[in-house]
Amino acid sequence: MTQLRAIKCLAAGSWRADPLCAVTLNKDQRHRRRIVLSSDTGLEFLLDLPDAIQLCHGDGLQLEDGRVIEVLAEAEELLEVRGQDTHHLLRLAWHLGNRHLEAQIEDGRILVRRDHVIEDMLTGLGATTAHVVEPFSPQGGAYADHGQGGHHHHHHAGHGHDH
Repeated sequence: MTQLRAIKCLAAGSWRADPLCAVTLNKDQRHRRRIVLSSDTGLEFLLDLPDAIQLCHGDGLQLEDGRVIEVLAEAEELLEVRGQDTHHLLRLAWHLGNRHLEAQIEDGRILVRRDHVIEDMLTGLGATTAHVVEPFSPQGGAYADHGQGGHHHHHHAGHGHDH
């Protein structure tokens, strides 16, 4: 049997074909370059990209024969953070960033992975928190290379300051 190979990532919204199938992955599983994956229907394929990228919900993985497998973001257990107003939410975002936490920043709320210590800190700072189960797509870091639809990230050992 010939191994199906996905050789290109098509950014969400840039492709229109009916997908062959879908593969549902959590945030960590969506940062890949080369790995054997199994679609939601059991179709096995090799993801074989030139560089490691962060796959996003709605992206398409183009197979060598042109067919496309759709990427779906798996719902994860997250903490929703809301502030008393925009300024307060910005202060909360600063505290999360100061702890180097991955965060999905949206209008009026921030999503982070659940952590009782972080939840206690945020509550102590006056935040309103709620446990939610949603796909997690945190912002790329300051050193992200946006040359491939915002998906490609460079990781640096040092990040410019001491702790």
